[in-house]
Amino acid sequence: MACRISELVIDAEDPDRLAAFWCDVLGYVELDREGDGSIQIGPPGVGFGGAQPTLVLNAGRGPRIGKLPLHIDVNATDRDQDAELARLLALGAVPVDVGQTGEESWHVLADPEGNEFCLLRTQLKSI
Repeated sequence: MACRISELVIDAEDPDRLAAFWCDVLGYVELDREGDGSIQIGPPGVGFGGAQPTLVLNAGRGPRIGKLPLHIDVNATDRDQDAELARLLALGAVPVDVGQTGEESWHVLADPEGNEFCLLRTQLKSI
């Protein structure tokens, strides 16, 4: 028996802003909204428990100190890495320096609240 990741939870100062960003990045839709301001997003027509994990953007976050101990990696599904990088930057992602050498095959970016994520080179098939 094994576990699998069902959802990733991110604390957010502005859950609406991050939900919109990550919906655009991943092609997700809003699945649920709680009274505390948290928003769950996930693949359209699938929801919680599908092959891809959902994201929960929790309302409220204190000051973050240092690099996150966990980050999200994304891969393009319908374009090459350069085209996807341009799309992500247009959506509001920003390049981040976490000590990379410049020889990496991935790009380190941050979402609108500074959460680091990486755009990997390999193009994946869409699920």
